[in-house]
Amino acid sequence: MARIAVENSMADLQQALAEQGYEVIKLEGEQVPDCDCCCVSGQDNNMMGMSDKATNAPVVNCHGMSTDEAVDAVNARV
Repeated sequence: MARIAVENSMADLQQALAEQGYEVIKLEGEQVPDCDCCCVSGQDNNMMGMSDKATNAPVVNCHGMSTDEAVDAVNARV
């Protein structure tokens, strides 16, 4: 079972992925490096242009996507 990290603000996506059989975790804390894919809302803007890579897993920017489109994007990357 793949582990998907999802931002807290996307509860509908968390539920849809769980229904697909994925293990869904919050996109925070020590579990993130062990996830197979990350889903972000795209709402947070990196004003400083800095990034610290917490995982090598693919990241899906779900901004502007429906829940079904986001699930399809996760399926394509996992």
